[in-house]
Amino acid sequence: MVSTIAPAPTEVWELLRSVTDPEIPVLTIEDIGILRSVDVAPDGMVEVVITPTYSGCPAMAAIEEDIAAALNGAGYAARVSMRLDPAWTTDWMSAEGKQKLKAYGIAPPGMVVTIVDEVLCPQCDDAGTKVISEFGSTACKRLMVCTACGEPFDQFKAI
Repeated sequence: MVSTIAPAPTEVWELLRSVTDPEIPVLTIEDIGILRSVDVAPDGMVEVVITPTYSGCPAMAAIEEDIAAALNGAGYAARVSMRLDPAWTTDWMSAEGKQKLKAYGIAPPGMVVTIVDEVLCPQCDDAGTKVISEFGSTACKRLMVCTACGEPFDQFKAI
């Protein structure tokens, strides 16, 4: 049953903090920075605005479904909208999200404005890394290898 009572926007944000990226499940949609806004109409309808990491990202349909399921599961009517402008940037990722990436074994992106060529290995923190392929396990990552410990790893591309 869907409630007609309008939830507080802070309550909606708290619920959405449980929605994770299906491709990188240690990150929430808030960590990645794709959760842009939450509006609650007087009639209780919740509108959530998200921005895809890139055009055609296959995870967005699953993320929309997960957002709707989280809100509907709490009894709220919800609508998810996708906004393409402004375009998403890795600068929108939270510092906590970047730390979660590193702990998960994926090198986080640098700042887009000051793209750093030095990529630290998420395993041993050595700067002796090199690109193996610009195409990693997903389109938003590239494949790297550490010359110190020999471990291959993904790096989240700075966009």
